[in-house]
Amino acid sequence: MAGLMVAGAFLTPVIQVIVERVVSGDYKDIFKKRMVNKLEINLNSINQVLDDAETKQYQNPNVRIWLDDIKHEVYEVEQLLDEIATSAQRKSKVKHFFSSLTNQFESRMKDSLDKLEHLLKQNDVVGLKEGTSARNGLEVGPESSKRVPTTSLVDESRILGRNGDKEEIIDFLLLDNGSICNHAPIISIVGLGGMGKTTLARLVYNDDKVQNSFELKAWVYVSNPFDIFGLTKEILEQFNSPTDESLEILQRQLQQTVMGKKYLLVLDDIWKANEKSWEQLLIPFNKGSSGSKMIVTTRSKDDASAMDSVKLVELEQLEESNCWSLFVTHAFQDRNVNEYPDLESIGKMIVDKCGGLPLAVKTMGNLLRKNFSKNEWEKILKTDMWRLSERDSDINPVLRLSYHNLPSNSKRCFAYCSIFPKGYEFHKNELIKMWMANGLLNSYKSNKSKEELGSESFDDLESISFFQRSLGGSFVMHDLVNDLAKSESGEFCLQVEGEKVQEISERTRHIWCSRNLKAGDGILKHIYKAKGLHSLLVNRRGDGGECFMKSNNVQCDLFSKLKYLRMLSFCGFGFSFENQELADEIGSLNSLRYLDLSWTNIKRLPDSICKLYNLERLELKGCRNLTEFPLDFYKLDHLRHLNLEGTAIKKMPKQIRKLNHLQTFRTRFVLINYLSFDDNNNMNFA
Repeated sequence: MAGLMVAGAFLTPVIQVIVERVVSGDYKDIFKKRMVNKLEINLNSINQVLDDAETKQYQNPNVRIWLDDIKHEVYEVEQLLDEIATSAQRKSKVKHFFSSLTNQFESRMKDSLDKLEHLLKQNDVVGLKEGTSARNGLEVGPESSKRVPTTSLVDESRILGRNGDKEEIIDFLLLDNGSICNHAPIISIVGLGGMGKTTLARLVYNDDKVQNSFELKAWVYVSNPFDIFGLTKEILEQFNSPTDESLEILQRQLQQTVMGKKYLLVLDDIWKANEKSWEQLLIPFNKGSSGSKMIVTTRSKDDASAMDSVKLVELEQLEESNCWSLFVTHAFQDRNVNEYPDLESIGKMIVDKCGGLPLAVKTMGNLLRKNFSKNEWEKILKTDMWRLSERDSDINPVLRLSYHNLPSNSKRCFAYCSIFPKGYEFHKNELIKMWMANGLLNSYKSNKSKEELGSESFDDLESISFFQRSLGGSFVMHDLVNDLAKSESGEFCLQVEGEKVQEISERTRHIWCSRNLKAGDGILKHIYKAKGLHSLLVNRRGDGGECFMKSNNVQCDLFSKLKYLRMLSFCGFGFSFENQELADEIGSLNSLRYLDLSWTNIKRLPDSICKLYNLERLELKGCRNLTEFPLDFYKLDHLRHLNLEGTAIKKMPKQIRKLNHLQTFRTRFVLINYLSFDDNNNMNFA
């Protein structure tokens, strides 16, 4: 059973690590002792009021502004220390280097100190108190050891209160009532987020009678925005048919696939489907056999009506008895509830606050299981965080409270996930490496590795259902959880996609950018405003569109203006690089830890890539034109993970064995656990 989850303030571990670094003496040649002492005092004073600020920010917008200002300045200090450490390690004449740049670093630190001191003076103005708990009794202690893509799999043993709805839908599906239009009859399941629409659709889809009644069956998650091309392709693949890259051909293939066949199609989680687009999506289904059916899930009755649904099933909140049974399943697990009368009484009052929302009941049950004591349950029951401001009206208070009780590292890691679009599937190890690259796993006074800390944070988030398992070992976030992450990250994390070029704050640290932006190169002018950007993930979504990363000139601008990048991904860019190579300026990204060039058409890596002293992870999977590495590749001293699957590389350069920190090395076919070399010190592939 999981241990106690001990809450902590979002910024606490960052502040602790900064203080530990500056007082250790490593920066004595740069900062005067008076400056170091002042930084330590200011940061410790801020840390004393963080708990109070984290609660009051939901009722007082001035506190939220103050807290965001503090985050930005703390991040600036963290970034400065990282820049100094990186530069110092790369210089052979450290003293000369320090003497030439001390004034610059000292000036920047002084600027941050002045701003932190000014913010500290505002404590009384915004009503913050030192040493008080942010949770009105929830203790703070040391750390503990665009919509969700869905699948049809379901654990029926944990589903309560939907049998009547299930049988009603199944009866409708099994009626051979023909078609009243040019496509199969549509039944819509409508309800609020977290009400169990997807779960009910899964129960129906997996019923034996339903499975045996249709020749073709497909379960497709609908992305936002509504993408005809992507949906048509996904439906065809679910029907086990080959796909093409043309919408015209795809629709004709789909029409041929369903012709004369009795099919069942589930389209899960539709939002604001354009009527014209919806009609075009349905065109291929006019040749199916009598008895074919469609199920859609949506939050809106208007959307259900626009889709010409012939039947609508509107989900209500779970009844009190079913809510309690679901809560007991997760909160008490294998314990006998009758043996804990005090907890039973408190638990029923907490369940009553969940408003009959299954997701809220499940999440709260998981949280209380990890804090299984009368004292902890009473603290959660009595906290003021059940009351949210109007600004947070769309965020479920149960989810907010569950987030608030996470350990500090887990809070930061969760907020980072807000850059992912709704519908994004991720793997545990991959996400942990992203957290590591962005410095989100602080190990203050801990002997645990970054990987161990990341695994703990991931397990924390999975244990309270913020991360949920999907097919193939991947994980997803529910819509409402994704919304919570965006609410907590604010302007520091951002998704950029669609036709509208949105304003980007200079404080933004992490950006997910869709490759199919209509705005093209113009979006870069906005991204450049985020001078302290740490993550830039440019990924393909939808059916392509104009790519803004074609020329070397664009790359040069990006690499020179976003010099603090720690993670950069051009994964899936295909033939988007005009010269089939990276610009030499990539070598100026001294802070880069993670570079993903998978599935690009690059032929060579520039020699300057060997200057990326901090690079820990290099992803080159699917780079079929890549045949060789720079001769000085061995200088990437900190490289820990190298993926060459699907490349044309047959030989590694000399002295490659000097990569002492290499932990995983994936070649075209296998994962190499150890390296072998020929007499000339070359590593050869069979």
